Amino acid sequence: MQKIYLLALFLCTISIGFAQESKFTRQDSLRGSITPERAWWDLTYYHLDIVVDPDKKTISGKNTILYKVLKEHDIIQIDLQPPLKIEKVLQNNKELEIKSEGNAHFITLKEPQKENSIQAIDVFYSGKPREAVNAPWDGGISWKKDTNGKHFVASSCQGLGASVWWPNKDHMYDEVDSLLISVNVPKNLMNISNGRLRDVYDYPNDTKTFHWFVDNPINNYGVNINIGDYVHFGEKYKGEKGTLDMDYYVLRDNLEKAKKQFKDAPKMMKAFEHWFGPYPFYEDSFKLVEVPYLGMEHQSSVTYGNKYRNGYLGRDLSESGWGLKFDFIIIHEAGHEWFANNITYKDAADMWIHEGFTAYSENLFLDYYYGKKASAEYVVGTRKNIQNDKPIIGAYDVNNEGSSDMYYKGANMLHTLRQLIEDDEKWRSILRGLNKDFYHQTVTTKQIEDYISKATGIDLTQFFDQYLRTTKIPVLEYQFKNGKLEYRYTDIIEKFDMPVRIFIDEKPHWIQPNATWQTKEFKGDVIEVDSNFYVNVKS
Repeated sequence: MQKIYLLALFLCTISIGFAQESKFTRQDSLRGSITPERAWWDLTYYHLDIVVDPDKKTISGKNTILYKVLKEHDIIQIDLQPPLKIEKVLQNNKELEIKSEGNAHFITLKEPQKENSIQAIDVFYSGKPREAVNAPWDGGISWKKDTNGKHFVASSCQGLGASVWWPNKDHMYDEVDSLLISVNVPKNLMNISNGRLRDVYDYPNDTKTFHWFVDNPINNYGVNINIGDYVHFGEKYKGEKGTLDMDYYVLRDNLEKAKKQFKDAPKMMKAFEHWFGPYPFYEDSFKLVEVPYLGMEHQSSVTYGNKYRNGYLGRDLSESGWGLKFDFIIIHEAGHEWFANNITYKDAADMWIHEGFTAYSENLFLDYYYGKKASAEYVVGTRKNIQNDKPIIGAYDVNNEGSSDMYYKGANMLHTLRQLIEDDEKWRSILRGLNKDFYHQTVTTKQIEDYISKATGIDLTQFFDQYLRTTKIPVLEYQFKNGKLEYRYTDIIEKFDMPVRIFIDEKPHWIQPNATWQTKEFKGDVIEVDSNFYVNVKS
């Protein structure tokens, strides 16, 4: 019977695998894998120099790409999505041949590409970029107007890819070391991008160019443009690495509301430096920038559109009451500065590293200011948002995200892990250690799993497999009679035996269930399973 079951399970897994495999296209592979035309060169610098015309909804200009040659090759892949078009590519002022395959453009180089040399190409492009349908989830460029009729424009492109609005090496594994972004806009508007403002040039044609420089590695989707009738205010924050400039850019009519609402920003910084370590981009400052959509974690240029309300557009996603104690977008999107921008996934399949830890950061913000009980009530309350429709981890090498459960299933997995460790200072040291040891790096799930297992001294292989790679939630079955507790887990993978805390007559005890019924004697009558553990209970 066991052999028949395993065979059926194997065949089912194979058929599911084929079904998943068949839905991916050649374009998915060109976007999501480290192709031979990407692997041979390492990004060092971008200068994105563009003109944005809000009246015509167009972008034109060039991206100068500097790279280090890792091994000799003569074809380079650059990504740009239609309807934008590459007009020409130059290297040393020589025009190069371009062969396009959908969003991927393969450029044949004429100059010798000697190993360890630094090379550059200029990619000229223009057109009307894809307009965002439902930013930031279905992104592109949002072409809006403010209440005074002035243009209000912003980019958002996670998942979709930065190549929706500018030509680049559009894969997460290779972050550019530094970036200059120069954006020309109408004279009555401002452009706010990542990093620090170097210069503003005025031109006789009633336009201005804003030059922003990013001194740290940055992922492609983290680069942004935000154009509007902005006003600025800011403050100096005394942080773990010294004085941090915190700057805020909001629409003119919203200045007073922003001065009140953005008080959550230094509170966020204080809590997250406590839990995660120093803000990772002191050199580039920290900004909140108002945009015409909900918000996004663009590095050092976090975008905000929560309508100056606490919660998620005024809602408490946990229904615990605690979600209305903070502005969701300020806390969540800024939390990504540590998990997404400092520690970045190599492959979209591992996006939980961004979203699980950052959803969990909401809980830690509450913990810092309101205590463990409040934070636990919040994170446990978010379980009602979990669908368990598919595993958290997606398919690799095809730009495929896993389930949206990466947010609150991920957060509850981490909250459960904190219970297993018990020592809060040790847990904090692990979170800070992750940000220190993987500082400004792209990582895999395996690296994160191995790091936490080693730091805790616990083999967490089955723990992560259960919560990240299946849709099963462990069910703790038990019966309690005459001082004897019988218990086991169901809906688990092989060898899953996570300890769990129970209360008998309100006194805490630990048990370690597995797939086999076990019996343990206790004194007492009333049993309760600790709700901080993400398990289902059946008595």
